[in-house]
Amino acid sequence: MSMKPGSRWKSRVCDAEAVVVRPARAGGLPQCGGVDMAPLGEPAETAELRPGFDGGCIVGKRYRDEAVGIELLCTKAGAGSLGFGDTRLAMVEAKQLPSSD
Repeated sequence: MSMKPGSRWKSRVCDAEAVVVRPARAGGLPQCGGVDMAPLGEPAETAELRPGFDGGCIVGKRYRDEAVGIELLCTKAGAGSLGFGDTRLAMVEAKQLPSSD
């Protein structure tokens, strides 16, 4: 399965699930816990969490890597960090609104 906007993926190392908001410009699959994720609804072998990719992901938060252009939305929390190409994605912080004073 290719990575398209709106496609849903599940982790093979924990309970995490994510939706692709923006696919990567390079080929590859989204990762969780340092392991490629599987398309939601398809059978997948379980794997072990890799050291350094155990920071977890928070439901409702977006994770992005500007270098490859990927952005994922976490739809189910898990113990593994979301990533792409052996790089952990950074959580996108909410922008501060200007003061109304």
